[in-house]
Amino acid sequence: MEGITEAVNNLNITDSSNKKNRIQVSNTKKPLFFYVNLAKRYMQQYNDVELSALGMAIATVVTIAEILKNNGLAVEKKIMTSTVDMREDAGGRPIQKAKIEILLGKSEKFDELMAAAQEEAALEYEEQN
Repeated sequence: MEGITEAVNNLNITDSSNKKNRIQVSNTKKPLFFYVNLAKRYMQQYNDVELSALGMAIATVVTIAEILKNNGLAVEKKIMTSTVDMREDAGGRPIQKAKIEILLGKSEKFDELMAAAQEEAALEYEEQN
């Protein structure tokens, strides 16, 4: 019994809703490239980013991941799918919603590509002023 108590006391419980590098994507609140640029910033800061979405926003998350991968900025590390019970109103029946989580990491050329993009933006800014 002592061993079980000790194991429970040493148990590390991580609340996944508290992840600093997670972006919960909605397909109604922000434009697509808001999330793409936010993901780039998260990868600069944390080296990887987790994109998460429910239901109809899943297509948006997949699109964001593909844009980052096709531009050579990210590599896919892990994809998790599941269903979540949700209630539309307080007394309503639970309905299941599809959920996806995509973990992306920095590509080998990430820092190089980001530096080139910043340089290009600085040149455009100088030309305008």
